[in-house]
Amino acid sequence: MPDREEMLVIPYRQLSPEALSGLIEEFVTRDGTDSGYTRGSLAESVSRVRRQLDKGQALIVYDSRTHTCNIKPSETVPGRSSRQAWSGPSEKEKS
Repeated sequence: MPDREEMLVIPYRQLSPEALSGLIEEFVTRDGTDSGYTRGSLAESVSRVRRQLDKGQALIVYDSRTHTCNIKPSETVPGRSSRQAWSGPSEKEKS
């Protein structure tokens, strides 16, 4: 798993609607994963991920080591928990 310095949480509200939709659609239709999002329609799966992002239960994470973006449960991101909705970098992270 990448170190915290290699992972950057991307505030999903800062993405354009098109970029966010594309990222979520790619995530829920990704081959080779059992994300649990294949049980319903594409629209249902996208809606479910959007709700998780809204609630802070999922985060968009950029891995600078692999230059890839992913959507992860917030409890799997170091320093974050599903009870913490991410609203931006903390004062410590800004410096």
